[in-house]
Amino acid sequence: MFKLLIFTLVGVGAQLVDGALGMAFGVTATTLLVFSGVGPAHASAAVHFAEVGTTLASGASHWRFRNIDWPLVLRLGVPGAIGAFLGATVLSQLSTAAAVPVTSTILLAIGVYVLLRFSIRPPAVNDARTSPHTAKFLSPLGLFGGFIDASGGGGWGPITTSTLLSRGKTAPRTVIGSVSASEFLVSAAASIGFIFGLGSDFFDNIPIIAGLALGGIIAAPVAAWLVSRVPATLLGTGVGGIIIITNAQKLFKTFEVTGVPAALGYIALVTVWAGLLVVAWRRSRLSAAEAAGDLHRIDTEIDTLGEPEAQSLEPSTGDKA
Repeated sequence: MFKLLIFTLVGVGAQLVDGALGMAFGVTATTLLVFSGVGPAHASAAVHFAEVGTTLASGASHWRFRNIDWPLVLRLGVPGAIGAFLGATVLSQLSTAAAVPVTSTILLAIGVYVLLRFSIRPPAVNDARTSPHTAKFLSPLGLFGGFIDASGGGGWGPITTSTLLSRGKTAPRTVIGSVSASEFLVSAAASIGFIFGLGSDFFDNIPIIAGLALGGIIAAPVAAWLVSRVPATLLGTGVGGIIIITNAQKLFKTFEVTGVPAALGYIALVTVWAGLLVVAWRRSRLSAAEAAGDLHRIDTEIDTLGEPEAQSLEPSTGDKA
């Protein structure tokens, strides 16, 4: 019962991050499972089975707050499901250690780009609520993201969300909502693949699966509300920082950077990230103030234009006489 409570809390925290930033549920939960002694394949299987429930709730919540572009969901999610099934059934038993440095370096570079683009130079079209990307671009992205996600225990959000945000053609809330909704297809396909690959052993961690799913379902509406309220500059800057920190940790581990050098590296990254978050926050406040000023100016102009009409309706002195 205590473990169920612990993993429920883990599910709450992981889903708040995933639902608000479009990533990191799998990374957070898989890390904890492996740390507790669960094998990598079983950890990935448990997380993906739990994500069937959490992503369904997250997708429904994002739909409720109008954060979803359904053509984007289908063009990204269907290839992602195919890649996830292949990764779970065929390649999840193979070591992906050799691919970690390459993938992490690419994601780290994308994270830096996203961080700087939204904090220092926000995209001019970051309010677009529908994605202009075609299946020619989204299908390979979804296939690769789904494959890495299933075979590595996570990665759908970091690969797809970071790539789409780096293009700067769709509002962050739409990207995050659509990626979260499409992840339901990926998680379901990966779970089916793991059932075929692991057989009855798949169900050895039912309490953990139940805890993660319950916590994620509880937190999904809060996360969807959060992403619909946070300014695009802050949201994009937050996503960029998460991408950088997550993949820096992978690179440090791969190249055995530990102790003082690793600590100094994390301190430097977090300090820069915090500084850019302040810049993004000030920019969002300035934009809000400018928008409020424009609204006040428009209201004043409307009131001014309305005065002659009101005066013309008043009876003149001659009429009173």
